[in-house]
Amino acid sequence: MASQSKVALKNLRIWNGIDDAIDSGVDTVMFENGDLTFVGSSEDLLKESVSVARDMGGLYMIPGLIDAHVHLCLDPHIKNPLEQGKLTDGEQFQKIADRARAMLAAGITSARDLGGGRWLELKIRDRIRRGELVGPRLLCAGQPITTPSGHCHFWGGEASDSADAIKVLTRQLDHGVDLIKVMATGGNITPGSKPVDAQFDQETLSIIVGEAHKQGLRVAAHCHGTAGISNAAAAGISTIEHCSWVGRDGWAKGFDPEVLASITSQGIWVSPTINSGWKRFMGSNEYADLLGQNYARMREGGVKLIASTDAGIPNVLHHDLPAALPVFAKIAGLKVIETLRSATSDCAEAIGLGGISGQISEGYSADFVLFEEDPTSNLELLVKPVQVYKQGKPALAV
Repeated sequence: MASQSKVALKNLRIWNGIDDAIDSGVDTVMFENGDLTFVGSSEDLLKESVSVARDMGGLYMIPGLIDAHVHLCLDPHIKNPLEQGKLTDGEQFQKIADRARAMLAAGITSARDLGGGRWLELKIRDRIRRGELVGPRLLCAGQPITTPSGHCHFWGGEASDSADAIKVLTRQLDHGVDLIKVMATGGNITPGSKPVDAQFDQETLSIIVGEAHKQGLRVAAHCHGTAGISNAAAAGISTIEHCSWVGRDGWAKGFDPEVLASITSQGIWVSPTINSGWKRFMGSNEYADLLGQNYARMREGGVKLIASTDAGIPNVLHHDLPAALPVFAKIAGLKVIETLRSATSDCAEAIGLGGISGQISEGYSADFVLFEEDPTSNLELLVKPVQVYKQGKPALAV
């Protein structure tokens, strides 16, 4: 691969993805071959080392956003999951490519795809990596491991016992997945499936986690019901998706301090999949109060939250994350900077991109978003990017 020019962007206001505020002494970045090679003051940048220098007119820069939970194969305009598979591979491939392009244009430079049935998202991932398609850096799980007729069984990952589960896992390895996804509980979109019910016992989940770790892979667990959350946490899962605390009395009514302690003691990340549509849960009502109480307890207990939307499920568009983050902040009781970290540096660490993306620091990928106004003071501004860069290449025209 031929060396690219050393490009410097000057006169910026930079939030690096880690600090509590913008550092006024840092106003310049330089990148080459897709990676940041300088982050600091323009006065410290040697002019002779720069091929191209651009004055950015005081724009605000933050790291590219990361969505920890998407489903690129799903059309959010289709409510019945059994209708999703009617497109040909070619038609579905184009739809996924279009969604990936829209995600990048919105400022989402990395994402984790947590399930599909045909591995088409992996082909998209590979073509993006080769520069043949435009889209975010993707980590893909392939077919989730589920029980017979269990949640998302129509994607082909059914397993009746631990031996079957390892067969499903091995099939994903053969297709080159980046992580393993397991359905620890039932879910909403699958007919006959109940979110409150655990689908696998702790022993089976532990076997799945153990085998995945042998292969160097993390495991994400879909968990709505408290029993399934407990099993997943005890098994040492990497990320708990949803963490809805569904009890026998209903949604958010099964909070368990002992299960929370198991989550936090092992440093397990929680990916709560809060999208912009959750605005309907804000306000004064019983469910909103329960949500607020549960997130307050999780924060007090030291739980680590990362940004995610479950993009692709009904009415959740794949480029929803920027609009979702203000809602996430409100529901989870997070400060602006905490919310931004959950979608940048924290998310990168949680999903295996630590040291690669999520920060504006030397040695990291040149993934960042530029704004006219300061998103570190107002999350609502995230839906108005001026420019998006991924690996040093602009995705939008300035």
